[in-house]
Amino acid sequence: MAFAIEDQSIRDMIKGQSLNTSTPFEYIDMSVTEAYSEEWKKKVRTRILRSHGVLAIISKNSLTSTGQKWEIACAKEEGIPVRGIWAYKEDRTDVAGVNTMVWTWENLANWIDGL
Repeated sequence: MAFAIEDQSIRDMIKGQSLNTSTPFEYIDMSVTEAYSEEWKKKVRTRILRSHGVLAIISKNSLTSTGQKWEIACAKEEGIPVRGIWAYKEDRTDVAGVNTMVWTWENLANWIDGL
């Protein structure tokens, strides 16, 4: 999951929802917390390559998050599908090249099922 650090609470909500037994997907947290060094990029690329898709949490914070921008670009370079979800009802930020949808469990399940 690609997200701006300012939106970590949204990531945590999705992570928590995955613990609900009726959730139609499994969430594996592969976050890397080191600074954006070459080693960080190497670890993130490895994790992206092991993924079926990358979910990007999109908000106004995405526009200035160099780490999230890099993760999205990396996934695209590697041919891994990227899909965005808007983090907040009142924030419909557009990130170039990311098809973004409203965050509902049905939308997430349908995207995941389509991978």
